[in-house]
Amino acid sequence: MTFLLVAVNAKYIHTNPAIYSLRAYAGKELAPYVSLKEYTINNQMEEVLGDLYLKRPDVIGFSCYIWNFHFIQELLWELAKVLPGTDIWLGGPEVSFEAEKLLKKYPMVRGIMVGEGEETFKELLSFYVAKEHPEIKSRHLSLGEIPGLVLPQGATAAREFVDFSSLPFLYDDLREFDNKIIYYESSRGCPFRCSYCLSSIDKRVRFRKLDMVKKELQFFLDNKVPQVKLIDRTFNCDRTRAREIWQFLTNNDNGITNFHFEVAADLIGQEELALFQNMRPGLIQLEIGVQTTNAVTLKEINRPTDIAQIAEAVKEIRDGGNIHVHLDLIAGLPFEDYESFGRSFDQVYGMRPHQLQLGFLKVLKGTAIWKQADVYGIVYGHKPPYEVLYTNWISFGEILKLKQIEEMVELYYNSNQFVHTLGVLEREFASPFTLFEELAVYYGEKGYFLNSPARSYRYQVLLQFVQERMPEKEELFAELLTFDFYLREKAKSRPTFGKDLSPWREQIWQFYCKEEECPEFLKSYSSYHARQTMKMTHMEVFSYPVWESKGKKKMDRCEGPVFVLFDYARRDALTGAASVHIIE
Repeated sequence: MTFLLVAVNAKYIHTNPAIYSLRAYAGKELAPYVSLKEYTINNQMEEVLGDLYLKRPDVIGFSCYIWNFHFIQELLWELAKVLPGTDIWLGGPEVSFEAEKLLKKYPMVRGIMVGEGEETFKELLSFYVAKEHPEIKSRHLSLGEIPGLVLPQGATAAREFVDFSSLPFLYDDLREFDNKIIYYESSRGCPFRCSYCLSSIDKRVRFRKLDMVKKELQFFLDNKVPQVKLIDRTFNCDRTRAREIWQFLTNNDNGITNFHFEVAADLIGQEELALFQNMRPGLIQLEIGVQTTNAVTLKEINRPTDIAQIAEAVKEIRDGGNIHVHLDLIAGLPFEDYESFGRSFDQVYGMRPHQLQLGFLKVLKGTAIWKQADVYGIVYGHKPPYEVLYTNWISFGEILKLKQIEEMVELYYNSNQFVHTLGVLEREFASPFTLFEELAVYYGEKGYFLNSPARSYRYQVLLQFVQERMPEKEELFAELLTFDFYLREKAKSRPTFGKDLSPWREQIWQFYCKEEECPEFLKSYSSYHARQTMKMTHMEVFSYPVWESKGKKKMDRCEGPVFVLFDYARRDALTGAASVHIIE
């Protein structure tokens, strides 16, 4: 007897911790009857169908959430045709809130596991296994006796939450997760009641025992896992506990592993900030959901937030220079119109996160905002991920404009390729939001949304944008783009906007010869000859102090040419930018 648990992930590097947790919780006696299979939404439907057919499981269970449910729904119809004797079960957040309706729509589905699934799956699995293996006892004689199910004939009893510390650790064998993101839970639930979030439905937070958490995090450190992404909804809701875990990671840092946390910035105080200062650059990264700075909206979505305190905390963290900060915004929330969102954007952009995610409201089943969608005039797509189309405050046309602005933010801000250029360019516009708005208009005029420029050509596109909008500053921005270009990579070919270096060739060569004889700036290259070192680094000549830009210094022309050395052997741990030396 085989019960096959299937995950359909958004990307190959993703894993689905739910199916691994279900198998682990089933225990050693039942685990041999469980198989796991992961696909992605980019797989062809026919490929997945064929693979499942060849496996011929007795029972299949699908883990369903917004990014894969459309794929799974299409698959269900064909799967029932080719495997008519196989029982099909669904579980996960996407099917837990309208289970009765879904069973009517998909009659081939035997039932749905609702809510937390570990104990429910274990009892369901034992029910099936006991049919063929009487030596394995089941507590239940019928499916209707198993709590936590919705069957065509109705729902069974509600399932109580499990003791979170009783769940087994998922990662004893890391070979299953080669080249994949490792996800880890140290808590479930959230104390906050944000109306758009599924975690608000779980009325209490359950913590894994602290000694267990430390032991399991040590496992990742011992195995030098590149990144561990904690999926706790608000990791620092218990500040004392969060600090103890962060201190543990600091004390046991292996110099390699990065830990990702979702946190509430207004819960970060001086104790946390002092702790952060002692961390290795890249040890942790923080994702902070600001969502909006509109006070009326924040109150409406049950999200009490001190924006000033968030800004102060983010500034302190950024100034430390050792922690990557990711901030989130959500467009389409109640009482937030286009202009209000622009103000929210400018405030959050002004916090200077390393990454700014401009997201769009997903009207998730079971949430308060889902129940009140008609009140707010929120119209959203009928297929997953149920993204907002328009509301009483923002039109579909304005949502489309924000979609284009989102792409500009991704290409030009979140890429970290244009840090110095944007720092100066944004001063030429009324606000950062206006800059990205105008850049989106330019992309639309040139047809670049349909034919997106290659990564290297985006520098040229930005210069063309400057040439059209402010031609008198073309030379300055050509230098800014040149600086940003070489800051990121030792390019094999020179960009078209780079200045002619032939007048300074001899001076540059003499610099490398001097460094070979008596290294001052390139001591780590002492075993190489000047010509080899020249190929491994890069020297550029500038007429403007572009290295000091980032929006802080007025770009007046220098008195004479300035030589800048880019050292690619030494890079910023957070951004990957080359080390820079100003050569007198």
